[in-house]
Amino acid sequence: MILTLLRSGQGVAFTFTQAMNEGYGRETIWISPTTDLRFQFFGSRAPQLNRRWIEDMLRAATSKTGLVVTEEPVDVPQLDRVAG
Repeated sequence: MILTLLRSGQGVAFTFTQAMNEGYGRETIWISPTTDLRFQFFGSRAPQLNRRWIEDMLRAATSKTGLVVTEEPVDVPQLDRVAG
């Protein structure tokens, strides 16, 4: 979802909560098409995707407040595996 926004030339505010040992608070970073990103994956299995969670995050990412990390909804049908 973030990659989709970046590919279309849009930036996104990304907000997350810090752990207690890191000062416990909220932090927001701005990710733009010129931001360097690195992805690291463990294992060879493609992940299952939760459609509702993706749609919720996409709505949040395009809102005034930006993307906020939320817990994944449970008991929601999963999308097919990511093509690899």
